[in-house]
Amino acid sequence: MNNERKLQWLPTSAKEVQERGWDTLDVILFSGDAYVDHPSFGIAVIGRLLESLGLKVAIVPQPNWRDDLRDFKKLGRPNLFFGISAGSMDSMVNHYTAAKRLRSDDAYTPGGKSGFRPDMPTIVYTRILKQLYPDIPVIIGGIEASLRRLTHYDYWQDRLRPSILTESGADMLIYGMGEKPLTELCRLLKKGVPFAGLTNVPQTCIQRPQHESCAGNKKWQTIRLFSHEECLKNPINHARNFRHIEEESNSLEAARLIQAYEDVQIIVNPPYPPMSTSEIDAIYALPFTRLPHPRYKGKEIPAYNMIRHSVTLHRGCFGGCAFCTISAHQGKFISSRSEESIRQELEEITRMPDFRGTVTDLGGPSANMYGMQGQNKTLCAACKRASCAFPTVCKNLNTDHGPLLKIYTIARQQPKIKHAFVGSGIRYDLCLHDSGNKNINRTNEEYLQTVIRHHVSGHFKVAPEHATDNVLKIMRKPSFKLFYELKEKFDAINSRNEQKQQIIPYFISSHPGCHLEDMAELAILTRELNFRLEQVQDFTPTPMTLATTIFYTGYHPYSLQKIASPKSESEKKQQNMFFFWYKREFREKIIATLKRIKRPDLIKKIYNR
Repeated sequence: MNNERKLQWLPTSAKEVQERGWDTLDVILFSGDAYVDHPSFGIAVIGRLLESLGLKVAIVPQPNWRDDLRDFKKLGRPNLFFGISAGSMDSMVNHYTAAKRLRSDDAYTPGGKSGFRPDMPTIVYTRILKQLYPDIPVIIGGIEASLRRLTHYDYWQDRLRPSILTESGADMLIYGMGEKPLTELCRLLKKGVPFAGLTNVPQTCIQRPQHESCAGNKKWQTIRLFSHEECLKNPINHARNFRHIEEESNSLEAARLIQAYEDVQIIVNPPYPPMSTSEIDAIYALPFTRLPHPRYKGKEIPAYNMIRHSVTLHRGCFGGCAFCTISAHQGKFISSRSEESIRQELEEITRMPDFRGTVTDLGGPSANMYGMQGQNKTLCAACKRASCAFPTVCKNLNTDHGPLLKIYTIARQQPKIKHAFVGSGIRYDLCLHDSGNKNINRTNEEYLQTVIRHHVSGHFKVAPEHATDNVLKIMRKPSFKLFYELKEKFDAINSRNEQKQQIIPYFISSHPGCHLEDMAELAILTRELNFRLEQVQDFTPTPMTLATTIFYTGYHPYSLQKIASPKSESEKKQQNMFFFWYKREFREKIIATLKRIKRPDLIKKIYNR
């Protein structure tokens, strides 16, 4: 926040539009989140980007869809299009627990109150706008739309659903991070190209009648997926589709995907290349106020409180974890900001009136992937691996943590910053990896020591996710043996520096391929390490992940081998209780369960009897 300029939010009401002196708007954005003008909130980024393109843009946050629809009418008709995002978080994950129970709060709403957005706002908002303004194009985006661009499994309804394009009635879907496709769309629209003619913009999805040809790109190859109806008839077809979708999402030279549904075809154009450093710097240089809109009159917005004094260093994640949606949305290739861009944001944070000296996170989707990329770009261009870290760290990947150490030094040298913590999860397999280069190995060892000594707020967060190799293999996570190595180094570094910090491991139960014996082994291993687990969760199937595809189809999309998944509430509860073997209320239940599955040997290991 620059105190030398007057703070100005994007307008959210007709009065604020008039105060700008505008008679009409070019783009009106609707969001399921409250409007926080901060680069961690997608709708603010898109709004500021459109503003930088010379467009008159307004945001309608959390419109009321239950009344006379005045929120959808108050700003009238835009000159170019409506844009819709369900919010920074998938609305169904936001609303429901893994047990499908309704949550009582919403971190992206003032006061943390629930009930200010519907289930699937992308569909609800689009249908309303199409009813009110049938001739105005509607573009949908954000994580909810992005992960539902093709046939997908809906855990909450327990069925396959077609592309959200068809269910919503939108004119176009932008998947992934939307700055590049939006910039190109606006350029073409301002040139006078009709919206219906925008069929070859990368990273967009459109629907057209079956057998209708539309302009594409001669360089693009085309892969025709099994139709939605074929996936309904045989789940293995959905598994086969997933492999193509994941491979093309993680390819620098991706193909166009086409899937039939009833009398239409869903066309997914290949993604743009990853953002360059200058391109991502330009996004973070936009004039964000870094504050919630004044309309909220100082009400707390929990999600904002978590990130208000944090800095995102990069985008993308090449971990490829089976249960995670990050690479499906942001891509596996890392786009990193420059040192100067990060330095400037740190200085802005120190000028915020409520800053008290602590930067809560210097991170990203995975905290320590900053600046990492393939050494030989030709090899990367030919690669379709979903993960650069599994089953082993790619030999072509530069795992040098040196650039990240420089960022940490910049933060520590800022006189107004007392603490700069790393709150994002750290991929310890990267800093423990033997790169084959002694200098890089030394730097990576220094990284681990630096993080533990200077950038841990008492709790060092890592995510082994499980403890048995057969489950970790399905998860695309490294062997638990590596966690032992990390724990040994962590304890040694703490001892040398006379620090009393804790390592906090995250674990998941009920993941596809996980059996009760695996949970018992996890209990045994965490008991041996003297952990009393609290940071745990039950696997929640979300669209467009490998694990969700296995959960629904029963097949691994790459091997087509059958894999069982815990599905019933009783199965999930039985798995989850092993996390808490040390609690008296679970002791007899665990013993009875292990007797039932004829594994009394595991009882002895857990309870020494």
